[in-house]
Amino acid sequence: MATATAPRFLYVARHGEATPDETGLTERGRRQAALLGERLRGVPLSAVHHGPLPRATQTARLVHERLGRDVPLQVSEPAGDYVPYVPRREELPEDSADRLLTFVEQVPEAERSRGPALAEAAMARFTGPAEGDEPRHELVVTHAFLAAWVVRDALDAPAWRWLGLNHSNAALTVVRYAPGRPAALLMVNDMGHLPADLRWTGFPPELHA
Repeated sequence: MATATAPRFLYVARHGEATPDETGLTERGRRQAALLGERLRGVPLSAVHHGPLPRATQTARLVHERLGRDVPLQVSEPAGDYVPYVPRREELPEDSADRLLTFVEQVPEAERSRGPALAEAAMARFTGPAEGDEPRHELVVTHAFLAAWVVRDALDAPAWRWLGLNHSNAALTVVRYAPGRPAALLMVNDMGHLPADLRWTGFPPELHA
């Protein structure tokens, strides 16, 4: 059995802008996905993983088309859309507990009840040093909640702190995992590959820069 002695570079991207019914991508979402693929063209990716829902699947395929080489494209349920952790009121800051709990309770029960197990599976599958001697680069095309969970985990922040960590459509987060070192956030919610008219979609308006 190979030993996890090589660094892993995990690239996490939220899907492109979705249609109102979330059955696919808007034209802007398709443009975002294509530009993300161009951004990643020079990265030596060994795999592209994506969640099973149409908006993530379509984004991953558009990215994959522009990589310029044959990279495995793999659907993964742990890369899907779910609540990774449901906090207890006593964990939350008193002044924001009601708002945060109301937000979580609006998510369908199935996404809340199955979420923690899926999040655990995602972290086991996608994070941590890689086996062997060669650095490993992998892309996960997912949703805002898992992107937030990965960032929270990399910072070793409290479990509830995934709440409030927003991720723009087709933005890029990169985490480096190396043996014997804490996770290193190399970039978070980076939109440098997107023109101004394609940035900040999926973000609350009050948080636009």
